[in-house]
Amino acid sequence: MQDPQDKLSKPDEQPVQTAPESGAVTAAMAAQESWARETLEKLAFAQLQEQQTARRWKLGMRLAWLGIFVVVLWQLFSFGSASTSPSFPHTALVTIVGEISPDTEASAENVMSAMRTALEDPGSRALILLINSPGGSPVQAGLINDEIRRLRALHNKPVYAVVEESCASAAYYIAVAADQIFVDKASLVGSIGVLMDGFGFTGLMDKLGVERRLMTAGENKGFLDPFSPQTAPQRQHAQAMLDQIHKQFIEAVRKGRGERLKDNPEMFSGLFWSGQQAVDLGLADGLGSIDGVARDVVKAPDVIDYTQRENVAERLVKRFGVAVGEGSVRALRASATMR
Repeated sequence: MQDPQDKLSKPDEQPVQTAPESGAVTAAMAAQESWARETLEKLAFAQLQEQQTARRWKLGMRLAWLGIFVVVLWQLFSFGSASTSPSFPHTALVTIVGEISPDTEASAENVMSAMRTALEDPGSRALILLINSPGGSPVQAGLINDEIRRLRALHNKPVYAVVEESCASAAYYIAVAADQIFVDKASLVGSIGVLMDGFGFTGLMDKLGVERRLMTAGENKGFLDPFSPQTAPQRQHAQAMLDQIHKQFIEAVRKGRGERLKDNPEMFSGLFWSGQQAVDLGLADGLGSIDGVARDVVKAPDVIDYTQRENVAERLVKRFGVAVGEGSVRALRASATMR
């Protein structure tokens, strides 16, 4: 028989864990496992979404480049195709808008190419030059003037100039090669002169204590430098050059307008006049518009525009070329820096 004191002799024994405490531990472990599983699922889903986004981006870029390629091909093959075959009787049109310089749509290269295409078309009865320009390069204007005269004689077709807002300086240099010039009564016409402008900062530099360090080979090499003083011989040389170009301009005007010019001492002074005044002075032949000249003078009311404009494909190609060039320059600079 067991002594009752035996139960009291083992005070350090741990009590047996009850069922409720064991269930709580199991639930906590299950919750932890569920959280870990959900976290892994979220990470996997996020990675999958990132991969899908990257694939969509690549696909979008490929489609974009494909679209650009298609546009380039379409523009290249469609540009100018309408005027390469014989067409019905019409009046050809070439516009000269904005500054006349080598890097614009009104450059001699663009205008002359368009004029050749227009007059070579068997259907064209005459060419209208629509002019809206304040002027520009006398060299570019002189090239166009000479080409108008050559094409008139070659194709035996008349050329008319129609002025919108302005036909001044180099623009008028071009217009005088036409058979007739038509203006609006409020157009600005003339400005038969030549200029060379610039700035001089020598006095200001002296006040600020700034020293200009310009090195040249040739005593007159830097005479147009705005930070260097201009000598009397240099000024005389520049003026003589301007006078010579002005004389060429005057000769072109007299050759083109002939006896139609009225005697006016201010004719070649660089002044400009309204369209109505230009008609009175013989600088223009009458008032008229594109439609009016095509209908009443050329007798071919249908007008076809032959102007060469920079199309979308050309702009894209130029921008792509610039981007590639800039990237190459950066790469070369980086390579040189790393060395």
